[in-house]
Amino acid sequence: MPKNITLFAAPFFIIFTSFLLSSCQLIPKATSPSTTSPTITPFTTNQMPTTTINPNSDSIVGLKTKNGEIVIKLYPKEAPNTVANFLSKIQAGFYNNLVFHRVEPGFVVQGGDPLGTGTGGGKIKSEINSILFKRGSVGLARTAESKEVSNDSQFFICLSDETCAQLTGEYVNFGEVISGFEVLDKIAVNDKILELTDSTK
Repeated sequence: MPKNITLFAAPFFIIFTSFLLSSCQLIPKATSPSTTSPTITPFTTNQMPTTTINPNSDSIVGLKTKNGEIVIKLYPKEAPNTVANFLSKIQAGFYNNLVFHRVEPGFVVQGGDPLGTGTGGGKIKSEINSILFKRGSVGLARTAESKEVSNDSQFFICLSDETCAQLTGEYVNFGEVISGFEVLDKIAVNDKILELTDSTK
């Protein structure tokens, strides 16, 4: 994706990024983008998270990769159900050995799909907030159909202030990288999330 996003009109860019961060494959292989609509796999019903969080305390998680660890601070006050769901999955070992199925240089890396294809995961009500998306911001993926519902397991991490600012108010922003940016920049397609750990327990 071009780093100079000023070449795109804002409405086009928002539509484009909505598809890009959707929890489905944008265009099936060997088909024409002008004639084929995205195929959306129905979500499974999300169970309510069992994790109890304190909205006044910091929630810190560690994402381990082959190149090192990325430390993420979560936003339990601004996105309580999203954070509780994320921590519940972490404590159950859900993310361990899943892959980053999508990497868009200068934009985002995306992972957390149990199928590894961009079509898996459940659904959760979106907790849209006004926190600015910037380099290191952590958000939930969703389909382009509605911003009211997000994927309950797929998440993305922003690689650039400039390209991700347009996502503000359109996607759930529920955390930010506080260390390990050099590790974030090394993530490639199909790199594994070796482990996600919860440091708040």
